Amino acid sequence: MTTPENAPENATEKAADEAFASDLENALADRGGNKGEKDLTVVHLMRHGEVHNPDGVLYGRLDGYHLSELGRQMADRVAEHLARRDITHVVASPLERAQETATPIAKVHGLDLATDPRLLEAENVFQGKTFGVGDGALRRPENWKHLVNPFRPSWGEPYVDQVVRMKGALDAAKEAARGHEAVLVSHQLPIWIVRSWVERRRLWHDPRKRQCTLASLTTFTYQGDRIVSVGYSEPAIDLVPAHLRAGAKPVQGKSKAFGA
Repeated sequence: MTTPENAPENATEKAADEAFASDLENALADRGGNKGEKDLTVVHLMRHGEVHNPDGVLYGRLDGYHLSELGRQMADRVAEHLARRDITHVVASPLERAQETATPIAKVHGLDLATDPRLLEAENVFQGKTFGVGDGALRRPENWKHLVNPFRPSWGEPYVDQVVRMKGALDAAKEAARGHEAVLVSHQLPIWIVRSWVERRRLWHDPRKRQCTLASLTTFTYQGDRIVSVGYSEPAIDLVPAHLRAGAKPVQGKSKAFGA
């Protein structure tokens, strides 16, 4: 399995393809190398593209937040990247930014776009507010009660609940695309949490260290009903603003909520 420590930070399309092929090869070797069997299924969990959000609001589950022009370019880039894959099922969160990211992928494969509410963004009490570097949110007494427990967390949807619904969405897509590939478009935190659970990491974490850049692909390979590998790639990384890339240092006035 790839991990945040050993995965390439800026994977090129060629490197991503090689990593994907390696994952498939390893999975085939695990089952005895019989490539004629039809029990290998791949589910790509994609984060949506950049959102038009000039005020830097933590938009969460709010309606009305659409992809920016750059976000649409990201969606088109990933659709092109996946055009030669054996995609038979495309699903998205109900939120506009996820639907708009998934649409070109479904179109290039001639598929109808399905919707799964289990792919929604995590609930957050700070939804609709700005919560970036230098805005003073952490110093406001009215917010302190929401920050007492980072392990659950106290400011939003429990991590365990996110794992349950996201794993359910992954497994449903695996069934729908069995023997082929599926693409699910979701949001940064739920994607990172379910990956952390699959890779047996603790669920509480430093948000700045999530490896889940805009328009990235976190790829789960199933052998039968069991996940045998997890991969990560960034087909549109050259389009992602530097302050929104994984591991970027916070910049005052540029909240990461912009691309949540």
